[in-house]
Amino acid sequence: MSFQQGLSGLSASARNLEVIGHNIANANTIGAKASRAEFADLYAISTVGGLSNTPGIGVGPGTIAQQFNQGGLTSTGNALDLAINGGGFFQVTDESNPTQFSRNGQFKLDKDGYVVNNQGLKLMGYPATAAGQIQPGVASALKLPTGGVDPAATTASILELNLDSRVAATTTALTPAAATIDIQDPATYNNATSSTVYDVKGQPVTLTYYFQKAGTDQWNVYATANGQSINGITTPAESVNAMAPIATITFPPTGGNPIQPPGAIGDVTPYTYATTGTQTAGTPVTADGTITLPTIPAITLTAGGTSEPILATTLNLKGLTQYGAGFGVTNVEVDGNAPGSLSGLNVEADGTLTARYSNGKTKAAGQLELVNFRNPNGLQPVGGNAWTTSAASGDPVRNVPGQGNLGLIQSGALEESNVDLTAELVNMMTAQRMYQANAQTIKTEDQIMNTLVNLR
Repeated sequence: MSFQQGLSGLSASARNLEVIGHNIANANTIGAKASRAEFADLYAISTVGGLSNTPGIGVGPGTIAQQFNQGGLTSTGNALDLAINGGGFFQVTDESNPTQFSRNGQFKLDKDGYVVNNQGLKLMGYPATAAGQIQPGVASALKLPTGGVDPAATTASILELNLDSRVAATTTALTPAAATIDIQDPATYNNATSSTVYDVKGQPVTLTYYFQKAGTDQWNVYATANGQSINGITTPAESVNAMAPIATITFPPTGGNPIQPPGAIGDVTPYTYATTGTQTAGTPVTADGTITLPTIPAITLTAGGTSEPILATTLNLKGLTQYGAGFGVTNVEVDGNAPGSLSGLNVEADGTLTARYSNGKTKAAGQLELVNFRNPNGLQPVGGNAWTTSAASGDPVRNVPGQGNLGLIQSGALEESNVDLTAELVNMMTAQRMYQANAQTIKTEDQIMNTLVNLR
């Protein structure tokens, strides 16, 4: 008689209980994956006889298989809590030992600006240039910028708006009649809108555009900076707010975009309308309707200082329309910016880390690189919710989130453990019964042996 079957059964049941206990212990561990003990029956193989009439000798260890199915996502509101919704692993490194792979997205910033996990390992991805351009290639430890954004002077603006074709011309309201516009008198123009431009120091200047209907399908455009004309004239002397227009626009009868690019006044020379809608004096314009504004002079700022002159600023007016609808601005685009300091961070679904600055600007600070494996079950667990490669797992396949079979990044969320606690408790009861049953076979074998020994 043999105790082998019962002993192997006890060993297998104990191993199964260990795996179940490990799963239960990690039921609340972020990014943890459940494991399953797998076993195989044992036979004593003879080279001369078959196995058809041979009883087995018990159970032997098979493997502990990891279950990499998706865990549930829970919201945290922390921008650096990241969850992978789909396949793939984060890459983390200490920059000296082999790279580790994890599904745990509990990341933080260390004192040097690196994105790290609770073990101090650095998250890996692609860096970005100072201008915010991602540099794909070999992944390295991601480090967020600590500096701010330098100021930049405005060089170009775009206006898109509709001028109401139903309104009457306002040039007749001017006093004296030879004047061009009086910005203090709304009766001398029809509409106005503003945008903020910046000098080389990043100091803001409010640029206001005034639209004056001069006749059927024809409009004058004037501009002031903080209330001061950027194209002022000294005549007629009776009107202290007289100024030269920066452009004149002729619309087609349909009211669509200007039939020709608007002209621009580059000096104080008076101009007249030509039949084509261009002007007889001024500077050339580009084919897309971009004019060059006069130099915006030094302006007294709200805080009391003085701005720097803003040179060679362009304005695109090709998007203007003149329909039978109310005045409405649909788009204003201005380049340039004030200085700004880092104020926050967003992580996009494709893994792009977007830095937010106090001046409202954003730019990419890097991009995560995820990896996947042909056989994730072959990964070697090393603790700390991480794995390393092995011969069984194969080499990692790298790409950005959302590409190939890689999942998307969910910022402000974490992936919970995929342990099913109810199922584990049921499995534990079953394993306990199996342990008891195997112990019973040993007890029965012992009783039989005792009976044989006591035979007379």
